[in-house]
Amino acid sequence: MTTVALAVTDGMLHFELAMAYEVFGAAPAAVPGPWYDVVLCGPGTVPFGRFRLEPDGGLDRLRHADTVIVPGWADVDAAPPADLVDAVRAAHDAGARVASLCTGAFVLAAAGLLDGRRATTHWAHTDALAARHPRVTVDPDVLYVDGGSVLTSAGKAAAMDLCLHLVRLDRGSAVANTVARRLVVPPHRAGGQAQFVTTPVPARDDNPLAGVIPWALGRLDRALTVEDLARRANMSSRHLTRHFRSATGTTPLQWLLTQRIRRAQELLETTGDSVDAIAAATGMGTATTLRRHFNRTVGVPPDTYRRTFRSTHTVDAPAP
Repeated sequence: MTTVALAVTDGMLHFELAMAYEVFGAAPAAVPGPWYDVVLCGPGTVPFGRFRLEPDGGLDRLRHADTVIVPGWADVDAAPPADLVDAVRAAHDAGARVASLCTGAFVLAAAGLLDGRRATTHWAHTDALAARHPRVTVDPDVLYVDGGSVLTSAGKAAAMDLCLHLVRLDRGSAVANTVARRLVVPPHRAGGQAQFVTTPVPARDDNPLAGVIPWALGRLDRALTVEDLARRANMSSRHLTRHFRSATGTTPLQWLLTQRIRRAQELLETTGDSVDAIAAATGMGTATTLRRHFNRTVGVPPDTYRRTFRSTHTVDAPAP
């Protein structure tokens, strides 16, 4: 069982804390085996709106966790508490994976964990983070940054994306998708996707992409092109690309590739199908093509991914 410690202090953003607790604190019924062991770590009783939080232990307990989550920090103009900064630094030095949600990146930066690293935070505060911590490479255009032992996310919904990303790293794509379905949120948005887009979600059922995206998801086994999607949307390829980037922050082809890789992950975790069969089922054509894209996107070959996740974290494969 992996221990996830949530750093709770006066001045944190409530939404990010509650969201992280919901992801890591409640195991989906469909997921076998033990779930995360979540502990709240703080300096004492912490104000939480009209309520009070009683932590399970002090901030020094962070260094005993496998993963430390630092929620958003409300007053980015003020320096975060020194005891919190010191505890987060000590946890990382002890080997913990440390992740910040939204403006929690200011705490990680104050601890020196982002020096020489690429990081992000809520787009409204990226300039302040960069000005205050010039040794940090601040990327204002992404949802989250995975730096291995240190991870940062943009604001609100992007914090959920990072939490699901952590579950995906620990338990696999199928389990992360199960968690997403329980929470009724999108199962996966790549960290490199733009955090600020003009139309994050189609506003009306007659939006040009409202029928294209589910249509494409049901045909991932086919060699779809931008022209195919454009014909389905009854518009030119140029206009489709513009609408797609506006609505999703990425191009149609990159979005298609991401969906094919995620489907391949699910099949590797939940079936005994060969890599050739999975390549055909995901529209990759050949095992060689699948291996190339999978290794570049996920970081390991398909066979290694299957050995890592299928033996202990198998759940029923969701419908495409």
